[in-house]
Amino acid sequence: MNRRIAFFCAAFLGMVITAFAAAQTIKAPVGPAPNTPEKTLSSYPWEFGPFFQGGVGTGNRDTFHFLAAGIKIGKIVNHPALGGIFRGRFEYDIEIMPYWQAFTPKAGLQPYEIIPPTNPPTYVYEPTGGGTFTGASITPIILRWDLMPHGHWEPWVQGGGGLTYTTHKFPPDQLVVHGTPGGTSVWNFTPQFGVGVHYFLSPRRSIYFEANAVHISSASLGDKNPGVNASVQFQIGYAWWRYKSR
Repeated sequence: MNRRIAFFCAAFLGMVITAFAAAQTIKAPVGPAPNTPEKTLSSYPWEFGPFFQGGVGTGNRDTFHFLAAGIKIGKIVNHPALGGIFRGRFEYDIEIMPYWQAFTPKAGLQPYEIIPPTNPPTYVYEPTGGGTFTGASITPIILRWDLMPHGHWEPWVQGGGGLTYTTHKFPPDQLVVHGTPGGTSVWNFTPQFGVGVHYFLSPRRSIYFEANAVHISSASLGDKNPGVNASVQFQIGYAWWRYKSR
């Protein structure tokens, strides 16, 4: 796991250094063109590009770690609206992650005290933990509000929901008292909320960073639904912007 994390950290750092080096050649503030003469859906820009993602669980899942990689596709769907600091545009995004992994404590046996308690206490040993889980994920609904650019920077807020598939049932039964091995599900839903920011290298190229709070739950598709109540996922990516040819 440490080698994988080191590899992705090196990739993140390389992307950031390359992008900011390229940005030094740009003198004037840039950002996605906020207005076009036409007000049709086809006149608004597309966004697409690769990203890496990593994060950790919180609370009773603070021993869980996550890594993912994929592509993002987005479409701005309206002209600037609202006023003041809230002025911005609505964007609809989709994320596809063919690489998704969760790293959990290795599988083992955990002692549980028999209920009702006895004197002296009686324990049973049941499976716990699960090691590494591999799968894929898609987030087909990301609703983003892009605030208006300030120089090279364009912040946003977003909410979304997706679906993750793992080759083994996730999460493991760890911390589920008297859990039945395999009582969870290979399918989990990922409602989420986050914030992020683009740094525009030119009107058609940007790097971005975002942070999301992601809940992972099977919605009781399995016999048990311990889930991951909250994980913090960080994403860094590179985006190309495509405008309608005139």
